[in-house]
Amino acid sequence: MNTYQVIDSGNFQKLEQVGPYKLVRPAPGAVWSPQQSQSLWKEIDAKFERFSDGNGKWQVFNKSMPTEWNITYGGSELHIQRTSFGHLGLFPEQAQNWQIIRELSTSDREFKVLNLFAYTGGSSLAAAQAGALVTHLDASKPSVDWAKNNARLNHLDDKIRWIVDDAQKFIERESRRDNKYDAVILDPPSFGRGSKNQVWKIEEHLIPFLRNIKKILTPNFKYILLSSHSQGYTPFALNNILRDIFGAKYEFRESEMTVVDENEFPIPSGACSFLIHH
Repeated sequence: MNTYQVIDSGNFQKLEQVGPYKLVRPAPGAVWSPQQSQSLWKEIDAKFERFSDGNGKWQVFNKSMPTEWNITYGGSELHIQRTSFGHLGLFPEQAQNWQIIRELSTSDREFKVLNLFAYTGGSSLAAAQAGALVTHLDASKPSVDWAKNNARLNHLDDKIRWIVDDAQKFIERESRRDNKYDAVILDPPSFGRGSKNQVWKIEEHLIPFLRNIKKILTPNFKYILLSSHSQGYTPFALNNILRDIFGAKYEFRESEMTVVDENEFPIPSGACSFLIHH
């Protein structure tokens, strides 16, 4: 098997099959009990344990397990890497969004997509696969390099423009330059720092940031995808933010992002809202 699936979940953890390797990682939304045997949970290659102070560490049981490998998931080839903070560079809860991005980014004209806080680029790949010209922005150079690797795996290097920058400063400059986009994707963190140590706090900066994004959209822009993993930013909250800023004349599709395990238990994994301009 060279893809991704969740085998079981519960006790605030998930048992994952990531390509040829079985991992256990935290899943704060898995508040129920595991459905499968405890012996299955012990037949793993590695486990990430998060401590109360927010830090954590990997326990590796399979000493021949590499720190990085590739899988096929959600319509793309993806580079997987065990990071020191427990991430793998894969956000499987976004897979359904990737399919919608492909559908909405298909156009018979030049179609420009801006992906902000773009991390390892799953959404950038989806838009580029549909033929869009994608601008991929993240404040972290290692994350952008990771996304570039994913693009090479999918032969999409020439479809994506790569930018390491603070998202807020970039939007302000694009507005002054009168550069316009047909779609914007953003998955802002709760807290972060820009490329020059600029502070981002979602509760302070998201709404004025979206007001600035409004200035760089083409008159007939197609969509905005706003997703979040921050507490309190539920699907309806994201919907209301978009309706407040852009108006109620659009189609809105809000949903809880989930990953479903083999027992058909959906694991809450964030929220999203699509604003679609017909």
